[in-house]
Amino acid sequence: MRQRERRRKRERKRAREKARENERAREKAARERERERDSAKARRRERSRAREREHKSARESEIVRARVSVRERAREHKTARERAKESARECAREHKSARESESVRARESAREGARESKRDREIEQKRACEIARQYARERARARERERESARERARERERERESARERARERERERERECETERERGSVRGSTRARDRDIAISSA
Repeated sequence: MRQRERRRKRERKRAREKARENERAREKAARERERERDSAKARRRERSRAREREHKSARESEIVRARVSVRERAREHKTARERAKESARECAREHKSARESESVRARESAREGARESKRDREIEQKRACEIARQYARERARARERERESARERARERERERESARERARERERERERECETERERGSVRGSTRARDRDIAISSA
């Protein structure tokens, strides 16, 4: 009898030890699942940050290229204007020298030079106006490209938000399907129990 008691104690002790081992195993599995979920969340966050960094870098590169292009065109236009001014000054010096060398010829030359200078100024003025208009058009196109880029980024963000909403709706539909399946299973179990009860009553 004491042997049976000792055997029962050993069995209860083994059962308790087994239960503790099972509990530790469950806790370990739960911790492992939690770590996996945290790791997956961290990976998703890192991917999101990487995409944001890429988008930001692309936007900054585009802005830098646009600014460099605008500055380069401004320098070219400024150089063209300076050359035109220097050309006009050179013409004026030539005309003055011609007037000083011989009176009549100088006067005629001056008049001709004045006419040529006027034509040159008109041409240079037209060219300067065209350059200014072209520069304005380039700036307008650059601003339009920047606005279009901003609109495209806004559309991309809206598509991402719509995709997130669609995933949320899909998860909701999945939960509803699961609930419907559970209700159908409950209905089937209920009808099976009723049929078994009817069979038992008729057999009695």
